[in-house]
Amino acid sequence: MFEAKTDLKTAIFFADGCEEIEGLTVVDLLYRAGIPCTKVSINDIPEVTSSHEVTFRTDTTIAELDFSEYDMLILPGGVPGTPNLRACDKLMEEVVSFHKEGKQIAAICAAPGIFAELGLLKGIPATCNPSRDDLLTENGAILKENKVVVSGNIITSRAMGTAIPFGLAIVEHYLGRDTARALGENILYYNG
Repeated sequence: MFEAKTDLKTAIFFADGCEEIEGLTVVDLLYRAGIPCTKVSINDIPEVTSSHEVTFRTDTTIAELDFSEYDMLILPGGVPGTPNLRACDKLMEEVVSFHKEGKQIAAICAAPGIFAELGLLKGIPATCNPSRDDLLTENGAILKENKVVVSGNIITSRAMGTAIPFGLAIVEHYLGRDTARALGENILYYNG
């Protein structure tokens, strides 16, 4: 059973064509840590089909979501999932608003490119899938090759293979380094 360890809530957004591992791994880690995480479809229905043709059900749709209840917005990557997220005007408005208010935003793989296009990474250290490096640098980001980069209220990560450290960075943000480390050890990420 899920036992919340914080009152703060996260929302992770899924579009058709998403990279399911980048999203569902984060959901799993947040659940294990006790961090509330709502899976949100940007579709009119709560079903989403990933870029690898895995269909799954989310908790709600973006039309039904009350963004004011959330502390962090999380964007997984994937193609065409990332362009589909980028085309969602409501989500883009909220990402910009969250950033402006100092609330947390996080993205992995191609999705940090969305933050770059929105002008949120200008002068900010960030990382992304190497296929999007030019997009970040062209929009003024300070490109890093770390698995995860935490820059104030922005967390970015590189790809499917960095989904676990990305999720653990979010856990660390909410519950501290010791809790994130213990979770990583429990799933044999550090000592497996």
